[in-house]
Amino acid sequence: MPRKRGPGRPRRLPVEEQRGLVLAAARQVFAARGVQGATIEGIARQAGLTRQAVYELFGDKHELFTHTVADTEELAYRTIAERGSGDPELDLKSWARKNYATMFAFVAEHPDALPVLQEAERTGDPAATRLRSRLAEVYTAASGERWAAFGIEPGRADTALVAMYFAMTEVLVTLSWPGEPPDPDALIDLLTEFTIGGVLRLYSHAPDVLDRLR
Repeated sequence: MPRKRGPGRPRRLPVEEQRGLVLAAARQVFAARGVQGATIEGIARQAGLTRQAVYELFGDKHELFTHTVADTEELAYRTIAERGSGDPELDLKSWARKNYATMFAFVAEHPDALPVLQEAERTGDPAATRLRSRLAEVYTAASGERWAAFGIEPGRADTALVAMYFAMTEVLVTLSWPGEPPDPDALIDLLTEFTIGGVLRLYSHAPDVLDRLR
């Protein structure tokens, strides 16, 4: 009787699939431990690959962190820009609320993304700042069209306002609350009313502020 063949070596995953596994694992580990506390061994274990495989794909830990930051920035940009640039039929308030909700949803779906971008800022790579600037270009055009319905032409002030919106949202979505955190919808409504009402009040009570930024 011929002998049955043994299981043999496990199938080697395609390189792109390995890269995806490593980047996803690295995002989790860098978010939890920072660059200092992360290790290639820990990332390889999280990815289900060997340490040698990670070295072959990305080199050392710092090179892997650079790739992880770039991948995370692109993930955030694609997701948030795509959701924020659509729905031309929405009025200003509905559009603003949808965009705040998008930020909250992104953090819920990718809880490691913002910590990785913030860790990049701490190590000298202005990834979060760069992301805000890129998103501001997309959102400024879309919001300017909607402000026009109120007779407001923010000009360059809109870029500053959009950057402020993102910064406020980042703080609220990652804030540690004493006791039970509030309902995310309440925070989204707060941001919507505060920003829309604030700019309308600014335009009617202190239009010179916007004029100086145009």
